[in-house]
Amino acid sequence: MSLVAFSAIATITLLLCVMTGPDGDDLDEFYTGYGSLSPMRNGLAIAGDYISAASVLGTGGVIALCGYDGIALALSTALSLMLLMFLLAEPLRNAGRFTMGDALARRMPGRGVRITACLVTIAALLPLMLVQLAGTGQLLAFILGFSGDSLQTGCIIGLGALMISYAAIGGMKGTALIQIMKIVMLLGSGAVVAVLMLKRFDWDPGALFTTAAAQSGVGSRFLHSGVEFAGSSNPRLDMITSELTVVLGGACLPHVTMRMYTARSARQVRRSMSWAVSSVVLFVLIMTVIGFGATALIGRAVIAQADPQGNTAYLLGSRAAFGTEVSTAETLLFTTVTTAIFLTLLASVAGMILACANSLAHDVFAARVREMSERREMTLARVSALAVGVPAILLATLVQHRSLQPLVTLSFCLGASAIAPALVYSLFWRRYTRTGLLWTLIGGTVAVLLVMPGTNLVSGSPVSAFPHADFNWFPFTTTGVLTIPLGFAFGWLGTVVSGRRASEDQRRQYDAVEGWILAGAVRGSGTRERLTHR
Repeated sequence: MSLVAFSAIATITLLLCVMTGPDGDDLDEFYTGYGSLSPMRNGLAIAGDYISAASVLGTGGVIALCGYDGIALALSTALSLMLLMFLLAEPLRNAGRFTMGDALARRMPGRGVRITACLVTIAALLPLMLVQLAGTGQLLAFILGFSGDSLQTGCIIGLGALMISYAAIGGMKGTALIQIMKIVMLLGSGAVVAVLMLKRFDWDPGALFTTAAAQSGVGSRFLHSGVEFAGSSNPRLDMITSELTVVLGGACLPHVTMRMYTARSARQVRRSMSWAVSSVVLFVLIMTVIGFGATALIGRAVIAQADPQGNTAYLLGSRAAFGTEVSTAETLLFTTVTTAIFLTLLASVAGMILACANSLAHDVFAARVREMSERREMTLARVSALAVGVPAILLATLVQHRSLQPLVTLSFCLGASAIAPALVYSLFWRRYTRTGLLWTLIGGTVAVLLVMPGTNLVSGSPVSAFPHADFNWFPFTTTGVLTIPLGFAFGWLGTVVSGRRASEDQRRQYDAVEGWILAGAVRGSGTRERLTHR
């Protein structure tokens, strides 16, 4: 039944992409869908982009295995979107047009800024794409009951090709429709499973938590912080920096921020973000109930045996909620749950491929030619989707049997250490210079790439990517405790090195566009286009 449902969903979503994709050679339609989505639909699409398969499976696993620490992680994801809503959403929409490169080049135009922004975009999203693609083969193997490596690799290749097609054919509007379908199915099916979980415990959340603690193997510690980071040399600091990395990094990942440009006005951005935050908060509540319910019903040891990272906890908990006697309706519900996760995998990677392809086409190729036709740029964007997707598929087949947690962490660390400082400084610091921007993006990225191999996620533990090696010299789970301050410091130092004259020039330029960035204006007006070219 799951295989039939997967095939039907793949066929329907591809057909919808063809039907809703751009009719002509119009960049605004391909990149933003003309801003035609209502605030509710745009908000659901933002939430769909934000809640990836790594969030569904990974967060559920951490809650099931680590209890309180998992809830703190889930709340950090919701707080991250609230940070985007209150601090960056409106200025990003006002400063940018299609990509993050547009927002950064508003004050500091030039190919160097755009190319660097594109490279950082790909560097931040490629690890997440690998996680989703590699997880596709593992998920289908778990659901459909096969274990052959060749079949898992075939699933990765086939579904990867489907995801590239979504991005290349559907553009922003087509992928938004898939994201909306995904989030509705995910929240709807998850809410029903959560209700069944609570029903098993006579609608008493306290009994659910108490039973989960008893079944966790660690007793009351399951309901307090410290289980996830028990092996760290400084558990409290490790936990705080991990959550800070999620809060800053998740809000600034390019496939999420690109959705800000699809709103027609600042008011629509606010309303869209309200829907997105509400959806993510509901997701956190659902994941908390299902994660604790999985531990309470089947035990922490069974979940860890099925997957040391707990990625199957969501599915195991959903299955356990039905009890021993499974009706036809419950079978259909479980099929809906698995289909929602399958669609989550498809939609997440499609959104990331689209963000990378848009940046590659618009910031690198289109910026090289002063007057490139819209038809040619759209063709380049579609070819760029292929250029990004094919290497991602090949790399995913190589890493599918290793621990994927370091790749997820790498993406969030790059978002928190390079992209977040660059966006905050460029949108709000008057004296921020081009040198400061480049130092922020390049310095923050290089710092993360240098420190990440030394963390305990890569080596030095049984659940690391290289369990039989030990080159763990940085005793933390993320690089955030070091690289986030470094990212901001690089931006400040680069601006200081630029000299007072460059800083004053940037201050005057910022004064000229400050009202535009902070207050906004009507999209697509001739005045805006003239200011952009200046």
